[in-house]
Amino acid sequence: MNDLLPLLVAVPLCGAALLVAGGRRVPRVLAESVGCAVSAGTAGLAITLLLNSSPPMAEWVGGWTPVDGHSVGIVLVGDGPGLGMAALASVLTLAALAYSWRYFDEPPRRHAGSFPALILLLQAGMCGFAIAGDLFNAFVWFELMSVVAYALTGTRVEEAKAVQGALTFGVVTSLGAYAMLMGIGLLYARTGELSMAQIGRALDAHGPPDGLVLAAFVLVLTGLLIKSAAVPFHFWLPDAHAVAPTPVCMLLSGVMVELGVYGIWRVYGTVFAGPGGIPAADLERALLVLGAVTAMIGAVMCWYQRHIKRLLAYSTVAHTGLFLIGVGVLSPEADDGVALYILGHAGVKAALFACTGILLDRYGAVDEHALYGRAREMRGVAVLYTVGGLALAGLPPFGTGFGKAVTEEAVGGPLVALFVLASAVTAGAVLRVAARVFLGLGPAPEDGTEYETTGAGERPETRHRLSRIPDTMTAVPALLLAGSLAVGVAPGLGVLLSHAVNEAGSGGAVVPAPHWSPAGVLLDLVSTALALGLAALAVTRPGWLAAPRRALPLRRLQSGHVGDYVAWVLVGATVLGALALPGLPG
Repeated sequence: MNDLLPLLVAVPLCGAALLVAGGRRVPRVLAESVGCAVSAGTAGLAITLLLNSSPPMAEWVGGWTPVDGHSVGIVLVGDGPGLGMAALASVLTLAALAYSWRYFDEPPRRHAGSFPALILLLQAGMCGFAIAGDLFNAFVWFELMSVVAYALTGTRVEEAKAVQGALTFGVVTSLGAYAMLMGIGLLYARTGELSMAQIGRALDAHGPPDGLVLAAFVLVLTGLLIKSAAVPFHFWLPDAHAVAPTPVCMLLSGVMVELGVYGIWRVYGTVFAGPGGIPAADLERALLVLGAVTAMIGAVMCWYQRHIKRLLAYSTVAHTGLFLIGVGVLSPEADDGVALYILGHAGVKAALFACTGILLDRYGAVDEHALYGRAREMRGVAVLYTVGGLALAGLPPFGTGFGKAVTEEAVGGPLVALFVLASAVTAGAVLRVAARVFLGLGPAPEDGTEYETTGAGERPETRHRLSRIPDTMTAVPALLLAGSLAVGVAPGLGVLLSHAVNEAGSGGAVVPAPHWSPAGVLLDLVSTALALGLAALAVTRPGWLAAPRRALPLRRLQSGHVGDYVAWVLVGATVLGALALPGLPG
């Protein structure tokens, strides 16, 4: 089945080309149906290959196979983690297209195929990045999905804030791409190879790591950390989510950020994990520090948001920190936990953004204060939103809770408290929004002079405000939450996932399959209870948990000025280098 790997990229690319060519000549329902069919076909292919990925597959595109161990060809690797991420990206792409089917505002110049074509291009880039076996082409796919994401974020080019959000997104992540490309250039200069596995072997043959290897490591990981929105590389994410269309937010937080975390895991394990790379203790120190800071700042900033899309974006930042901690532990059990956590989180976060999109298109606002008590009649959406908040806290048996419990057990120590607190605070913020917006609980919020961005007076993404919610817009988040639930309860899923992850990352080592443990269930219940308690306290005693003055400087860092964000990228790269430096010889 090796020869089917290129189709994961070719099918959505061809579908996008077809929609661009015929988008002006076909009715909108046909163009969007073609987009859904292509994404569904790609998802089916990815899942089929995933179920047949043992042993891992490799395909040298165009027949450019290695000669005497050297090659400049494009290699695609079809192992469990890569195909799993490709399948996740494809399923969420289908969900985003189904969510926007026949409801989204008319595209520019009445080109019915433009939006689904861009979504399919994004899907192609994500799938290509997931299965890329050489660093340069991982960079190419990295850039394809980034460029398409810029265009999708700035879909409403007539609005200044949409252009600003897309421009910030583009500048910051382009810096990450340049850093990654320079790192690849250094590795190629040292080894003469581009395949990840061949670079790793060449570095090991060269001897202990030196300054060049450290510089390449820092540059490549800087690009991936920007994509994963780790602190202090995260500033682009809330600005982009605030202006991006809801289906795009579902993909940005549901899978594209997670692809950055996956890239870190893949690149370190394949390129830098040997004796010629970066010592394990140095990577562990770097990722644990960055992950802990990311989780704490993301959770605090999530709690103090009233713009609901920004709130959810900061929740993604906080959970990215938890993912980085799991990856940084460098244990097979933690890898299993992070994989489960990512699967569960993807469904929950995409569902929450879908519900927020319904609020935007019904009331023309995503502001917690402006929406106070206005959505009482939307009982179905209220249930979905509340369930999403509970799942985000780790409520058993959702996949988020399963992954969180397995990762906590692998991490151990004081960091377990950080997992409980970060998930509780982010979920508490979501549940607070649900209580105020859908139930009108607590006193009516008062607008103060706090430094924050509101979400009042937003323009709906539909032609006009919806008086009736289309069934597709509620069915998609319901199915996404059901999928997250299935991750936690599906029999045998943990065994299959552990086998796939550890066959790729641990050389086939035998690792106990992840399972629910009493301690894990207890910690999940504690974080859920804490989230409910925080939400109740915020509603009944809003002054107790209001933003203190000492939090104001932290909130002002999200300035909206791209120059500030660029400066923080340089600070972050410097810190990363300092954290990885101590273990190098000399």
